Amino acid sequence: MPQPSIEPTEADAFLAVCGHTHLFPGARCRIQGLPDPQAFATEPWPIELELRLSDDVVTQAELVTAKSTGPVLTVLSYTTGAGTVIDDRTWLIRELIRTGDEVELTAGGHLAA
Repeated sequence: MPQPSIEPTEADAFLAVCGHTHLFPGARCRIQGLPDPQAFATEPWPIELELRLSDDVVTQAELVTAKSTGPVLTVLSYTTGAGTVIDDRTWLIRELIRTGDEVELTAGGHLAA
């Protein structure tokens, strides 16, 4: 089955809005602007993301799939609005669910470096 274009229309990465200043098991982010949210939630393909955290800090991330783990999210290091440094980390994705025209991503545990 051919996949829709993975490129966002007007940016280098898709926006993912997160409800906290950092990720943790169970944290959720809403990926916006995907061309086919249902197809992505069912069978995700690699995309670049800009995570906008609740303190308005934005960091880069990449969602990829691997046969051994399923979807994973690699988040580059960043500093929270309060000054806490969060190192690079790769997260297992527990769940991807279409919610309207967005896809809600739920973080699972993180992978060891």
